[in-house]
Amino acid sequence: MPRKCRTFTALTCGAAAATVAAVCAAGPAAPADGSGDEGDLAHESAQQVSDDALHALLGAKSLRLRTESSADATKLDLTLDRAGNCAGNISKGPLGRVDLIKRGKDVWLKPDAAFWKSQLPGDEGTTAARTYQDRYLHGTTDDDFLKGLATACDLTAFQKSVAPQPADPQAPSTPSVTLTKGRPTTQEGTRVLPVAKKTKDATQTVYVAIEGTHYPRKLTTEVDGETGTVLLSNYDRPVPSHTPDPAKTADISVLEGGGEHSV
Repeated sequence: MPRKCRTFTALTCGAAAATVAAVCAAGPAAPADGSGDEGDLAHESAQQVSDDALHALLGAKSLRLRTESSADATKLDLTLDRAGNCAGNISKGPLGRVDLIKRGKDVWLKPDAAFWKSQLPGDEGTTAARTYQDRYLHGTTDDDFLKGLATACDLTAFQKSVAPQPADPQAPSTPSVTLTKGRPTTQEGTRVLPVAKKTKDATQTVYVAIEGTHYPRKLTTEVDGETGTVLLSNYDRPVPSHTPDPAKTADISVLEGGGEHSV
């Protein structure tokens, strides 16, 4: 693979984790207002609602993660589980899209034509797009590039990154930030309660399911006019287990050259 292909690694997963951690560990919370539309969250403080959401997220065995940002064309749409399996795609807007499937150590990629043409100059990109049209590239996580790309599939690592960390007694104290409950709204058919954390430069909001398990369903961050959104859904639904037909795959080793992936 060209070196630029490394831009398809899941850096936005880290951004999603950072948003969850920042909101759920914000500190003191505004009092609950007792609104009846909040269901059993009506008598919980904003911090308690946030804690509920974090606890539910840490208990999930699988989920669907979607991300987008006004500052970056990268978008993720992946269903992933604790075993490191996943299925979905990673997109870089006009630079193309890669469909991604991972089962155990096996990884399949299917780049689209725009991807090949954005990564390779002139006729090389056109030729690769034609050669690998509707075909998957297959390899394992023993390959460094595929190992890096597949980090997006690791729900366990994602959960560890948002889990509360022990306080460092040597760290300087930071000003407390108040969490505030908003008005209930609907997110993709699910009633949710927003909990917002506001600072001088940023607003971070987690939307928590009101009924049933209080999963976080949406996370938003607004900083200096730029917005980022993470959507979480399909909790505890199995990752699709279908893998590509071997007749429609090519071993990723066909792209190797000089110890680096190139085409």
